[in-house]
Amino acid sequence: MNGAQLIVNAAAASGIEYCFANPGTTEIPLVAAMASAPALKPVLSLFEGVCTGAADGYGRIAGKPAMTLTHLGPGFANGIANLHNARRANTPIVNVIGDHASWHVNYDPPLASDIQALAGTVSSWVRTSRTASGVGEDLQEAMRAAWQAKGQIASLILPMDLQSNTVTHNGQFSPLRAPVRRFAGDRIEAVAQALRDGLRLVFIVGDQGLSVAGLEAAGRLAQLPGVRMFAETFPRLSYRGGGLPDLDRLPYFPEVAIEILEQYDKVVCAGVVEPISYFGYEGIPSRLAERERLLSLAEVGDDVAGALTALADALEAPAYVPTPQDIQLPPGEAALSPQSVGQVLAAALPHDCIVSVEGGTCGYPFFTASARAARHRVLTNTGGAIGQGIPVGFGAALAEPGNRVFCLQSDGSAQYTIQTLWSIAREQLPVVILIAANHRYAILQNELRRFGMTELDPQALKLTVLDSPRIDWKALAKGYGVPSCTVHTNAELQRALANAAANAGPCLIEMAL
Repeated sequence: MNGAQLIVNAAAASGIEYCFANPGTTEIPLVAAMASAPALKPVLSLFEGVCTGAADGYGRIAGKPAMTLTHLGPGFANGIANLHNARRANTPIVNVIGDHASWHVNYDPPLASDIQALAGTVSSWVRTSRTASGVGEDLQEAMRAAWQAKGQIASLILPMDLQSNTVTHNGQFSPLRAPVRRFAGDRIEAVAQALRDGLRLVFIVGDQGLSVAGLEAAGRLAQLPGVRMFAETFPRLSYRGGGLPDLDRLPYFPEVAIEILEQYDKVVCAGVVEPISYFGYEGIPSRLAERERLLSLAEVGDDVAGALTALADALEAPAYVPTPQDIQLPPGEAALSPQSVGQVLAAALPHDCIVSVEGGTCGYPFFTASARAARHRVLTNTGGAIGQGIPVGFGAALAEPGNRVFCLQSDGSAQYTIQTLWSIAREQLPVVILIAANHRYAILQNELRRFGMTELDPQALKLTVLDSPRIDWKALAKGYGVPSCTVHTNAELQRALANAAANAGPCLIEMAL
C-alpha cells in the first residue's frame, strides 16, 4: 500500500462520499488509488470552481463534508471564489491539494507557489503532510476540523512523493460522528425577559433557524406583541412553502435595512453574525444596528431551532397556523417578467425539491412567490462571489440522488462556471437550469444609478451590457450535452417546466427577459 491508497481509504472510512476533482500530474498517485476505495466516488469537473462549488452544495444538503482534489497552487486558486462562499455558508469541506515532490519543490519549478498562504485565505485548518505513513491520520484530522457544528474548510497539502511512497500499515480508521448542536439557556432567558419588560424586538434568523422546526417556532414568536421576524439576507439553506411561516429577508441595501431595524429597541441575532452592510456607502453606517442594541439568542453552529422553540415555549407563544398554498399564475400569453418567472416556477415546484438561486433579476421575485409553493429548500449565494449557482445545484443533486434541483440563474454569473453543464450531463442528474437572459449586469447598472449616474453613457454600458455578440445559450448547452429551449411567454415557461418534469435528465431553459 502507498500513501495515496492510505489517503483514499481514510477518506472513505471517515464518511466522505464524493471527491470533486480536477487533477493534474502531482495527483496521479491519488487518481490511481481511487480503485482501492470504491465507496469514495470520484466526480470530474472541467474547472476547479465547479469542484469547490459542488462541494459547497453537497455539504449544505448532506450536512457532512465532501472532498475536493485540485492541482497545485494555481489549480486550487481557481476554486477559491466558491470556497469563499462556502466559508461564509459554514459548509464543511475537505480540500486535498497536490504539491510537487518534497525533494523537488525547493528548485522553484514553474508551477510552484505558496499553497499554504492560498489555502489560508479560505481555510480554518491547513496542514502539509510530512510523512507517507501519516497521511491517513492527516486526512482524518482534516475531516474532524471541517465537520463541526459550525462547519469549516480544512485543506491538506499532499506532496507527490508521499502519495507514491510505500507504507507498512493499512491504517485503522473509524467513522466520524456528526457534531452535536446545543444552545445556551441563559440567552433564552435574557431575550424572554426583554420581551416581558415591554421591549420591541426584531429577530434576524439564519443557519438552522430556517429549518422546518426553526421556522415553526419563529411563526409562533411572530404572533407576540412587539416582535418582528426576518430571515438573513442570503441564507445558506432555508425551507420555504408547504404552509411554513413566510419570513421576509432583511433588505440588501443598508439604508432600507437600517430604517427597519431602527424601529425596534433590540435586534436579536438567531444563528447569524452581527448585521453588516455588504458594501460601504458614504454617509451610511457599516453596522446596521449599534452593538449595544444587539441581543444574541443563538450563534451560528448552535441549535438555533431549539433555541427559538425554547423561547416560544418560555413565552407561551400561541401555536402557528400554516399558511395556505395558492399561487396566482400570470396570464399565459404575457411576456416573461421577473415577477411572472417567480410565480410560474413556484407553482411548478415538486415537494421537497431544491432551488439554487443566484442573481438579483429573478431571485427576490421568486422568493416572494415561493412562500405559497410546495415545501422546498433554497440555497443562496452567501459570500457574494458570483459563479456559484449552478455548481451548488450540481453538488446538491448528488447529495440527494433522484431529487429534482432547479438552478434559478442570472446570465452573467452563469458564465463564470458554465463548465458545470458538462458535469451535470455526465452524471445525468435531474437538474433544471433556468437562465434569466437579460443580457446585462443589472446589479452594476443599479449601483451606477445609486452612485449618481442617472443616464448610463456608452462607456458605462460597455462594462455592464452582455451584448454584441449575445450569448447563444442553446448552442452552449448543446455543446456540453444538455438539452435546451428558449421561452418568451409565461405559457411557454410552464410547458418547458412540465417537459423537464417528465424527463429524468438535465435541461436548460433560456428565459428571454
